Amino acid sequence: MCDGLTELIDRMAADLDRLRRCGDARAFFHSTYLRTTRAIAEEIDRGGFSDNAWLERWDIAFAELYLDALAADLRGDPVPGPWRVAFDTARDATGLSPLRHVLLGMNAHINYDLPQALIRVIGPAEFDDPGLLRRRAADHHHVDEVLMRRVAAEDTELGHRIRLSPLDRLLRPANRAATRRLLVEARTKVWHNTGVLDQARRVGGDRYDAALSALSALCTARLNQLTAPGQVLLKLAWRGFGVRLPETAGAAGTPR
Repeated sequence: MCDGLTELIDRMAADLDRLRRCGDARAFFHSTYLRTTRAIAEEIDRGGFSDNAWLERWDIAFAELYLDALAADLRGDPVPGPWRVAFDTARDATGLSPLRHVLLGMNAHINYDLPQALIRVIGPAEFDDPGLLRRRAADHHHVDEVLMRRVAAEDTELGHRIRLSPLDRLLRPANRAATRRLLVEARTKVWHNTGVLDQARRVGGDRYDAALSALSALCTARLNQLTAPGQVLLKLAWRGFGVRLPETAGAAGTPR
């Protein structure tokens, strides 16, 4: 494992210890994310991606967006809108199920952070190289396969840590299937949104900021929808997990 990934995992483990000591509900998402990060690191170590060095850079850039938001919140500093909803829910909704906290964290991280991470590790010239972009897209989607192999294991891990209601136990097979489908659906939209952000950055900083602000608003609204009472996966199946930026968000013109 490269030094960067080792340091990342060590940082995440230290943060998890802190969250658990404080009884912070964010530990549910954080522990899931730590285990999936280790799974991706193992896949990189075995050479499972077409460009493993690029995957390392992406994985670190992606994780740092969440970890920096968490660190800012622990200091009392502002955080992006999607994370504000997820963090406030973890603090205020003490009776919420661990699964809901995991899915709120996944929603903020995948929908809001992931396009930004991809922009950081795919430059404009790479977007203009069809062959290279196909390889990047293939590696991006191979991450889905690694994560989907983790779905049943994460469901079991949550079951060990909490007391499931009879309804939760009844819905577990459906929840696993829905989670797999929703991961694919969200990441397809993420790839689209990454392309919109790429077009925006080519226009200039103001256009990129406007596109990112539009993405934040969409993600924050989706997080707010998911904090209402009820079965969260049923809501996701109806509304969809991901969000989609309009093409105009990246086009030239006066930023809105």
